[in-house]
Amino acid sequence: EAAVRGEEQILQMKKKVECTKDAKATTKLADIGLESSVLHLKKSAQSSSAPPLVYAEIRSKSNPSKTLLFYNHYDVQPAEPFDLWTYPAFEGVRRGNKVYGRGATDDKGEIASRMHAVASYIQETGDVPCNIKFLIEGEEEVGSLHLPKYLSIYKKQLACDGVIWEFGYVSPDGRPIIGLGMKGLMFVELEVQGPLRDAHSSLAVLIENPAWRLVGALSTMRNSDGVITIKGWNDHTVDFTAHDLKLLRGEPFDDAMFKKEFKIKKFASGIRGNLEAKKALAGYPTCNIAGITSGYTGSGAKTVLPAKATAKIDFRLVPGMDPKHQFNLLLKHLKSHGYSDIRARMIHKEAAARTDPLDPFVANVTESAFQSFCAKPIINVSNAGTGPMHAVYDALKAPCVSVGSTYLYSRMHSPNEFARVDLLKKTARCMCRIMTTLGNSVN
Repeated sequence: EAAVRGEEQILQMKKKVECTKDAKATTKLADIGLESSVLHLKKSAQSSSAPPLVYAEIRSKSNPSKTLLFYNHYDVQPAEPFDLWTYPAFEGVRRGNKVYGRGATDDKGEIASRMHAVASYIQETGDVPCNIKFLIEGEEEVGSLHLPKYLSIYKKQLACDGVIWEFGYVSPDGRPIIGLGMKGLMFVELEVQGPLRDAHSSLAVLIENPAWRLVGALSTMRNSDGVITIKGWNDHTVDFTAHDLKLLRGEPFDDAMFKKEFKIKKFASGIRGNLEAKKALAGYPTCNIAGITSGYTGSGAKTVLPAKATAKIDFRLVPGMDPKHQFNLLLKHLKSHGYSDIRARMIHKEAAARTDPLDPFVANVTESAFQSFCAKPIINVSNAGTGPMHAVYDALKAPCVSVGSTYLYSRMHSPNEFARVDLLKKTARCMCRIMTTLGNSVN
C-alpha cells in the first residue's frame, strides 16, 4: 500500500480541486500523472446549458484488466447567508483538525482524498494497481440533468469494474458507513389557475378559490396514515431481501434520540420502533409537500381571493419505480378524481439504485474501510436521499458503493461546512486498499 504522506499534502491537494468549469480542472489531475480532459455535449437546445464533465484516467502497467472509477462533482451549494460563516466561505481555512469552506465535505474533500490516494501510489511505486478513472460532473447539486446523456455518449470510455461514489458517511463514533444505494426522486409542480386576477374575498361565494382546489387535490394523494393512495403506485416496487433485512437490523438507529433531535413525539405513518424506522428510511416511498404558494402571505390582513395556487411535491422512489411511469400514474389519478384542470409539471426525476450487498466489490470496500478506519463498518442498504447513482449503475453495469470522509455532522449545505483532516487521511488510505484489492482480484 502506498503511504499517505501527511496532512499538508492532503490540504495542498484539496486546494487544487477548485470548483471550475474549464480546462483548469484537468491541470489538477494531470499534475498527479493522469491523462485528463474536459468533455462537452454537442450544442443543442437541450444541452446548451450543460456544464462540462471533467474526465481523467491512468492505465495500470501491472494490471490493466481491472478498472476503478471515482464518481464526484465539482459544483457546490450556494454559500449564502455569508454573515453566518465564521471563516470566509471559499478560502478553505484550517483550524485544528477541520478545514472550513463551502464544499469542504461536499464534494471537494472527497475528491481530494481520492486524488491523494492515486498520487501517493504513483509517487511510491510509479504505477497504480488497477486502471483508475475520474468522472467529475458539474451539476449534481441541481439534479445531474445532463449526466445520463454524457454516460450514453462516453459509455465505452467510462467502462469499469466498480464505482466509488462521491461520498461516504462516518458515524460520530468513527465507524465508516458503506452505502449500497440511493432512493429515486420525482419532483413535481402542481398549479391551479383561478380567476383572471386576484379578487376581493367577498366574491368567494361566486368564484372558486384555486387554493382550496389545490388542497382538495393534495388530500386525495395520501391518507391520514401517510399511505400514498395513487392507484398502482407500489405495483412494481422491489421488496427487501432476507439479507437486506439482516443488514438493516445491524444498522444503528436510536428512535428516541431522533425524536428528541427534531422535537417530535411520534413518527409519521404509524411507524414504530427502530427496525421499522430503518426500513422506511431505506425503502419506503414518500409523498412530501415541499412548498405551497397562493394569495397573500405577508404580515397583517389582506382579504384577497388568489388567482393562482401552486404546490411543489417531491416523491421519493424505491427500486422498481420508473419516474415516467409514476408521473403518468399521478396524471391519471388527478383526472380520475376530477382534477384534470390542474397543471402538473415534472421538474426533476431520478430512479432509485441499489447494489447487491453480496457483490464481491462490496466485500472489497468493506474490508478496506475496516482496515483503514480501524472500526467495524456499518452497511447501509440504501441512503434515504437521492443522487444520480441509477444513471451511472444503469449505463456502466458496475456496482456503485459509497465510502468516504463525510462526518455525519459536517454541516453540509450549511454555513461553516467543514471536513475533518483525520477522516480525509483515513479515506485516502481506504482508497489505496480498494485499488490494491481490485487489482489483485481475479475475474
